[in-house]
Amino acid sequence: MKIIIADDHAVVRSGFMHILNYQDDMEVVATAADGLEAYDQVAKHRPDILLMDLSMPPGESGLIATGKIKEDFPDTKVVILTMYDDEEYLFHVLKNGASGYVLKNSPDEELLTAIRTVYDGGTYIHPSMATSLVRQFVKKDADEVETDPYKILSRRELEVLPLVAKGYGNKEIAEMLYISVKTVEAHKSKIMEKLNLKSRPELVEYALRKKFLHF
Repeated sequence: MKIIIADDHAVVRSGFMHILNYQDDMEVVATAADGLEAYDQVAKHRPDILLMDLSMPPGESGLIATGKIKEDFPDTKVVILTMYDDEEYLFHVLKNGASGYVLKNSPDEELLTAIRTVYDGGTYIHPSMATSLVRQFVKKDADEVETDPYKILSRRELEVLPLVAKGYGNKEIAEMLYISVKTVEAHKSKIMEKLNLKSRPELVEYALRKKFLHF
């Protein structure tokens, strides 16, 4: 199976590549350091599996990139790599099309099992997270549904929100996302309106509560 590894740490990419290339049924065909590069490499190589780090540099988080890649290249299956055993992360990466969720501190054998399970058409979730997933799906919280940013913000607004919260200026965000400053300002206004926020401190607090600043 052809595999691409997306992680912003070179030593992590190298370690995973060594493990996977040692397997008879796996070949790492490319690596990427951020979500944008991951998209480009998937477009070029059309891999069977993409190992996607959830926490990557500003501008294209693993979550956003996963959604774009699954939309444009549905045959590539995504296995998320993360340090966070958090049910919100799990719930949203699965909603964005990921087929696997593996903690970075898991044994090598678990990563290999996850890749093979996903390749064969299954879904792999770290065992400790299975109960959390069930709880998240069963939970019926109307208020949370109404304020869930993944339901009410556009994809571009989901990209702009964490950058604003991290303190980047309009010009910096425009350069990162390849859009105009006026477009950034329009997205910011829409975000504040949709989330009923009145000031940047409120936006930062919201981003922290929703864990956008960990991406």
